[in-house]
Amino acid sequence: MPSTVHQAREALGQALRELRRDAGLTGRQLATLAGWHSSKVSKIEYGKQNPSEDDIRAWCRLCDVADQANDLIAVVRSIESMYVEWRRNLRTGTRRRQAESVKLEAETRLFRWFEPVLVPGIFHTAEYAAGVLARVIEFYGIPDDLEAGVLARMERQQILYKGDHRFHVILAQQALWTVVDSPAVTIGQLDRLLAISSLARVSLGILPARSVYQVPTNQFIIFDDRMVHVEAVSAELTIMQPREIALYAKAFQTMSKAAVYGPKARALISDALRALAAD
Repeated sequence: MPSTVHQAREALGQALRELRRDAGLTGRQLATLAGWHSSKVSKIEYGKQNPSEDDIRAWCRLCDVADQANDLIAVVRSIESMYVEWRRNLRTGTRRRQAESVKLEAETRLFRWFEPVLVPGIFHTAEYAAGVLARVIEFYGIPDDLEAGVLARMERQQILYKGDHRFHVILAQQALWTVVDSPAVTIGQLDRLLAISSLARVSLGILPARSVYQVPTNQFIIFDDRMVHVEAVSAELTIMQPREIALYAKAFQTMSKAAVYGPKARALISDALRALAAD
């Protein structure tokens, strides 16, 4: 279990433990009153088990603080959303996941986005998006809604031209060389990347392949200073702990100093374009 989720569970457990103690109940007494196994209270209080919403209601009722149940249930729901397996997130296909991103992106003014292997979805051409999503559908064995997923991804790109959103994106140089579907599709994507790099609201940096290693990292997106999304192979992790968000911001800042921008970034994109065309 990722540390963020475990820490959140521990914090919730501590709050529940204080409510129990304030009510003058031992863990065994609370378990007996609720009709639970004697170890359940301890597991919840030490962050080893996430309580259900019914557990929270019973806990608050038995501790005579029923008015706090709704707030604590909201905490439980936020913990459950921190770590979502892709097989659950994509159980109906790719379109739903794209649609879920729209609200979050609309509420974000500054995106800080690092991609080590692929061009970010917000910059995709339709053909490149189809190549990426086709691999996602195949890998996770989810319903094939490729056409709808691509359409949803294209619709998300309206955010590049509307509102007061700003995008600071850093790509590892490998992202320029990763072939998606075919060299022709990748060439089309790099052409689009060149065009997007000229947008006033987009700051595009390329981390050169021979950069000196400075910080541990992986793919991530920082939404203002309130949330980070990290895409792992098995699940998507949502980070909301301020001190952890600060670590990702620090990593991003470090990489931004090593990245190249403007004409130097466009030169690296053009080099990849020429190589792919020659192949």
